Amino acid sequence: MSVTIECEVLVIGGGPAGMVAAIAARQQGLDVLLADTARPPIDKACGEGILPAGRRLLRELGVDLDSERHSELAGIRFIAAEGECGAEFIGEKGVALSRLALHTALLACAQRCGVNLRWGTRVVGSENGAVKLGDTCVRPRYIIVADGSRSRMRRQLGFSDGTVRRERVGFRTHYRVCPWSAFVEVYWASCGQMYVTPVADDEVGVAFLSNDPRLRYESALAEFPALHERLHNAGKADRTRGALTTWRSIPRVQHGNTALIGDASGSVDAITGEGLSLAFAQALRLAECMKAGDLRPYEAAHRELLRMPNIMSRVLLWMGDNQSLRARTMRAFTREPGLFAHLLGVHSGALRGSRTAIPALRLGWELLTA
Repeated sequence: MSVTIECEVLVIGGGPAGMVAAIAARQQGLDVLLADTARPPIDKACGEGILPAGRRLLRELGVDLDSERHSELAGIRFIAAEGECGAEFIGEKGVALSRLALHTALLACAQRCGVNLRWGTRVVGSENGAVKLGDTCVRPRYIIVADGSRSRMRRQLGFSDGTVRRERVGFRTHYRVCPWSAFVEVYWASCGQMYVTPVADDEVGVAFLSNDPRLRYESALAEFPALHERLHNAGKADRTRGALTTWRSIPRVQHGNTALIGDASGSVDAITGEGLSLAFAQALRLAECMKAGDLRPYEAAHRELLRMPNIMSRVLLWMGDNQSLRARTMRAFTREPGLFAHLLGVHSGALRGSRTAIPALRLGWELLTA
């Protein structure tokens, strides 16, 4: 016999986007139920760095990252055969921690807030405004879909799957080695990009992104000689995990009492490193709309939040695809060291408004003369 319950907010999906959406809604005083088929902590192959803006949003929500193994991120460094360049974040630092550690911290915060968590619970379907969770029929005031890029509930609840602009393969593993840098290091080669993130005092995470679906992590590492030299004697802390990273555009992310968030609402390529920070910002804006009783402003807010990450996806993927462009860009950054710092400020959200146009114009000039 099925049981019918009511709640103000039902969140479908318990990854970071869903967890933060639930926490943000609960902190607005709303009654929240979250359901996921998995059980915590939930892992995923990803770069595991959080930009300063994302770190700030988590702190505002009361998520305690200090209780988990983590490292502060000073900035980002690009390393390629054509040269090296790097810059520190302007103002607040970023933070890095394993996906398992992040999910554990989010879980603790959600429990403190009083989110009703239903793990190991399959979302069976939706009909006439009700959602069936196993044998329980839930009638929510609002539904938040946060079940990932390949969302099963997105189309069932009347949304389009949108357009896939680019899909790439990704891998991630951890090494038991002391970080040699406080920066996220991005290594560039013709086969793709390797990201090295210092996730703890004695551990680094390495993520690989590539257009080639046949290429595997071990084979790819040999294409990055400097990194291979550092890691070939280091012990792995876990098995290598694989995933697809998708740059997807969704035409509409809200209708009626339902909204999409995180990768379910459209995603940027993982090369930007903005996925988590973007989802956190969406969650706070959506919670404000639910508190006000009107989800319609979320559509425009979501579109604006995605504007700069979409630009960065396009630019960085161009660099990855075109060796000549990458070489010219690296030479421009080397010749004008402050330029990379300005662009990183735009990317991380520290520089906004008219100040964002200045580095773009300077970069264009440098590329013409490099």
